[in-house]
Amino acid sequence: MNEHIIGLRHLTLNQRARVISLKAQGELGRRIRDMGLVPGTEITVIGRAPLKDPVALKINDFTLTLRNNEADYILVEPLSA
Repeated sequence: MNEHIIGLRHLTLNQRARVISLKAQGELGRRIRDMGLVPGTEITVIGRAPLKDPVALKINDFTLTLRNNEADYILVEPLSA
């Protein structure tokens, strides 16, 4: 695996990334894809709850929140500023 590919959970506040792949299958995988998190999508972490769960993401013109257990299924490549 590419050393620059990490789980979405590990992104920091205001960090941008591109979705590389989804490890989720079945209903969870379909739900994640339906939310717009498909390979090639660019995201930005715009917030985190005080206990770091959930995480708020900016995707195109909308905000999406995910629990860390869902974010663990999403592999991303961080983008430079």
